[in-house]
Amino acid sequence: MRNLIFVAFVEPVADGAVFLRTDWPLHITLVRFDAGSRDSPDPTKRVADLAGGPAEAALGAHLLVGEDAAFGRNGSVAVSLVKPHPALQALHEALVEAATAADGRILTPRHTMSGYRPHVSHHATREGTVKRLNPGDAVVLDRIALVDMAPDGDHTVRHVLRLWSRTPEAG
Repeated sequence: MRNLIFVAFVEPVADGAVFLRTDWPLHITLVRFDAGSRDSPDPTKRVADLAGGPAEAALGAHLLVGEDAAFGRNGSVAVSLVKPHPALQALHEALVEAATAADGRILTPRHTMSGYRPHVSHHATREGTVKRLNPGDAVVLDRIALVDMAPDGDHTVRHVLRLWSRTPEAG
C-alpha cells in the first residue's frame, strides 16, 4: 500500500521535490489516502490521471484565510482555517472520488466531503519560528500536488509525485 496525499501548496515547490517530513512547505490538505494492492501495486498514475481534470479546473481560485483553530488529539495542532470556497470544496470532493476510484482507502473519512474543513497547519522551523498564515491572508490555489508520504517505505521524507501548477517556479 502507498500512503498518498493530495495537497494545495501555498509555498513554492517543484514537481519531483523531496523534502523531510519535518520540513513540509505550507499546504492545504485536500485528501489523504492509502492505495494499491497486489493486483495494482502502484496506483499513482491512475489516481493522478483521474485527478488531472479537477486539479486543472481549480487552479486560479482565490481563497481567504479565516480564524485560527486547534485540530488533532487534545487540540494539539495549531491551524489557520481556510474560508469555504466552492472551487476548493469541488476539488476536494473530486479528489476523494479519484482516490476511491483508484481503490484508495480514505484515512479520515469523517473529515471528507461535508465534513471537510480546509486548513493550513502551523509549522515550527529549525530556527524556532513558526511558519503560518494569518487571518485575512489571501491565497491563490496555484499548486496542487500528489505527494508520496513514504517513498520507498521511508517515512522520514515526502516526494512530490505530480504537480499541477500555474506558477513559474514549479519548473
